[in-house]
Amino acid sequence: MVTCMQPMVFLTRSFLIILGCVMCWTALSIPTSVWAQSASEEDILVDKARFTLDNFLSDPDMQWFRDHLKEARGILVVPQFIKGAFFIGGSGGSGVLIVRDDKTNEWSYPAFFTLGGASFGLQFGGQASEIVLLVMTQKGVDSLMSTTLKLGADASVAVGPIGRGVEGSTAPNLSADLLSFSKAKGLFAGISLEGAVVAARDALNTNYYKEPTKTIDILVRRSVSNPQAAPLLALVKKATKGGSLTDH
Repeated sequence: MVTCMQPMVFLTRSFLIILGCVMCWTALSIPTSVWAQSASEEDILVDKARFTLDNFLSDPDMQWFRDHLKEARGILVVPQFIKGAFFIGGSGGSGVLIVRDDKTNEWSYPAFFTLGGASFGLQFGGQASEIVLLVMTQKGVDSLMSTTLKLGADASVAVGPIGRGVEGSTAPNLSADLLSFSKAKGLFAGISLEGAVVAARDALNTNYYKEPTKTIDILVRRSVSNPQAAPLLALVKKATKGGSLTDH
């Protein structure tokens, strides 16, 4: 007998398959000329996050991003976010989150997350993007401490200002908990992440820090460290030099 639950089971399984393919595509698309073949998945992801963030910071169209990065309480970098669709759309990618201590202004070591979503309808094609999410409020930081976070429900998200001379032109968006910035095919463009899910990847955390590690151990307790993350942290420290947290 066909039950009403069977379509939902099919859609759930299809979405999981899509996300699995996304992760495989991400791993296979790493250029060996840039990333050492002997490096771990976690090392590669941290290095790619630094590369992505550096590209965003050096682009002339990212004036607002550059000027206001110092106000962010956290930065989530997803170096490769894949949108693939064949009737049932799926999107996803892995990234790293670092959080600023509101007392010392020091940045945490990176914690690993997955950003994913799904859409339904007649659609074909795919797109790869680089995404950076600025966590602008304490609510946004607190929401990311849970196992999963649904953007737009557990924390508000808006597309961040892109372009030159955009200061103050998109003020209504700037009250969101998280601001998203994306780049696809070398061009910056707004991408809606409403409804996307951010999930902690404790298996990657454990592999990277060589001991059982939860997100809270990295971002709050700060009980683990890995010197391989030093270039990423140095870049963020330089980009936010002189910045201080403001009340949001």
